Amino acid sequence: MKGMKKHVLFIQGAGQGAYKEDEKLVSSLQHSLGTLYEVHYPAMKNEDDPSYETWVSQIKEELATLNDAVIFIGHSVGASILIKYLSDTEITETVLGIFLIAAPFWGNDGGWTYEGYEALVLPHESASKLPEDVPIFLYHSRDDEIVPFAHLSLYAKKFPRASVCELDGRGHQLNNDLSEVANDVKKLR
Repeated sequence: MKGMKKHVLFIQGAGQGAYKEDEKLVSSLQHSLGTLYEVHYPAMKNEDDPSYETWVSQIKEELATLNDAVIFIGHSVGASILIKYLSDTEITETVLGIFLIAAPFWGNDGGWTYEGYEALVLPHESASKLPEDVPIFLYHSRDDEIVPFAHLSLYAKKFPRASVCELDGRGHQLNNDLSEVANDVKKLR
């Protein structure tokens, strides 16, 4: 194992141009992590109008190419889809950590309820469906212009053991600086 790179799977946000926009986040992350980590960044299909089923299928395909432990990172809608998938599925890969950045929360209890939102609502006992030894990290900027900052507390309530990082003045894209995320990734065992 010594000398092998650790795999990070980064799932982008949604919307026109999201892949290109989130490339800046991935570049910051890879730079901050250094050469001991390899960030996998698939271009998700139909980024303008994402489908849970389509994106999950693509996540599964990407995981099949990784034959080692993985660190999951999702941004915005990608984070929502990622945590829903991890809550719904028995993962066979070794998961080292789950990192959700500016994730919208879905549901009638304070989250978003756009058409089709039901596909992204987390199971009632989401926290218990994830392995207890896998750390969860939540990041959100108070001035996020896309996803309300209040969604962070909804995720923190759903996942009470999560580490919560409240940021100031960083917007939805965290000023394209994922140094805090990288520092937390590096602390994983």
